[in-house]
Amino acid sequence: MVIGVDAGATTTRCVVATLDGVVAGRGTAGGANGNSSGGEVRAALGVALAAALGTVDRTAVRCGVLGAAGSAGAGRERFRAAAWQAWQDAGLAGELVTVTDLEVAFAAGTARSDGVLLLAGTGALAARFTEGKVEHRCDGYGWMLGDEGSAVWIGVRALRAVLAALDGRGEATALVDDVRNHFTIKPDKTEEEAQAVVYSAFAVPPAELGRLAPLVSEAAERGDPVATRICAKAADRLLHTYDSVGPGGDVTVLAGSVLLNPGPVSRAVRAGLLTRTATPPRPALDGAGGAAALAVGRLTGTPVPPVVHARLTGSARHPTTHDPSRG
Repeated sequence: MVIGVDAGATTTRCVVATLDGVVAGRGTAGGANGNSSGGEVRAALGVALAAALGTVDRTAVRCGVLGAAGSAGAGRERFRAAAWQAWQDAGLAGELVTVTDLEVAFAAGTARSDGVLLLAGTGALAARFTEGKVEHRCDGYGWMLGDEGSAVWIGVRALRAVLAALDGRGEATALVDDVRNHFTIKPDKTEEEAQAVVYSAFAVPPAELGRLAPLVSEAAERGDPVATRICAKAADRLLHTYDSVGPGGDVTVLAGSVLLNPGPVSRAVRAGLLTRTATPPRPALDGAGGAAALAVGRLTGTPVPPVVHARLTGSARHPTTHDPSRG
């Protein structure tokens, strides 16, 4: 058996499966991104592994691929150490492979080895893959330095617009009421209300600000001009990031809640990609399944058969649809 883990900034998902793609167990936990989740990576991985393994014979697990946001560059060894500790805590002795969320997301959308991944969830980036390896990456620098068009990027701009509306620097927007309700802030239209927004925003881990993105999308759908401009700018930045990685084959994989959920950003990005490539992008429905597919390929030493990939990633059930539940 194999294990696949997709450790995101807000949610960690784990899959245990057989080599022919039959899922034997699933588990979830909180975020495991050391840069933005505000939690303990080892603990989150441990909870997800324990839930997925259940009564599975741990000696049957021969390989695991664990991918995580924030595990590239300087974060690689930190995540590797936390993953190895959680792996041992779970009583597993098979081979452990750690990768970034890029490999996991791309593998969730296609069994091919060449193409481009465009991801916009808690963070945002684009990556061109050649023979299964990242050849060129753009953005993905975290909420403070980049992630243009991500859920957190959208949420931060919504907060800025709300504060500007409250203190008179900006135009009125329905986002004021949306943010009040989200943070349970009493309306009083004074400096105290603006300070309450600031306090609430800084009281949560940065990744949590991404939960404001659906509110911005809904406000834009209702015709709010401020929310509409934020969504249009997010789509523009994501397409610019995509263009920056250059051509990458005939497959484009979309990942992350901003691009997989219906809404103005997703529609604009999909339309832009269709104009550029003349081919509809593929959704990465199950990152943990993509990680499990990578584990199957590593263990067998052969390309993962399409039918096995479909079982693991859910593409057999949802070949072209959005997945509104993915965070």
